[in-house]
Amino acid sequence: MFRKLLVPYDGSSHSVRALAIALDFAKRYGSSIVVYVVDDGTLGPVERITDSVLQISRKAGVNVEVRTTKLTPDTSIATAVIEEASRGGYDAVIISARGRTVNPDIMIGSVALSVVVNVPISVFVVR
Repeated sequence: MFRKLLVPYDGSSHSVRALAIALDFAKRYGSSIVVYVVDDGTLGPVERITDSVLQISRKAGVNVEVRTTKLTPDTSIATAVIEEASRGGYDAVIISARGRTVNPDIMIGSVALSVVVNVPISVFVVR
């Protein structure tokens, strides 16, 4: 049912938790995972984040594919994730409820909310 999973990832502790759940899906159900890193210019070296993802997945014994994209001035992180989810042939998105730019009073971030509302596939929101 969930053969191909998309995991938007920004390096935050919340996105690490979403990745851990996706890795569990892969172990239990044989799902393939694409970790999607959107470089908005504030993440630092994208290679560092990619290496972190690969290290976490190797430790779990699961192979993942890491895709990165550079944000353009007319695109938001949410739009980039929605476009990838819509065109990539995914069965589900596993996304953290809050990322790096979080207000502790908000229960769900704007990127997660946009993804939930706009993608045509199942979305698992990790808190």
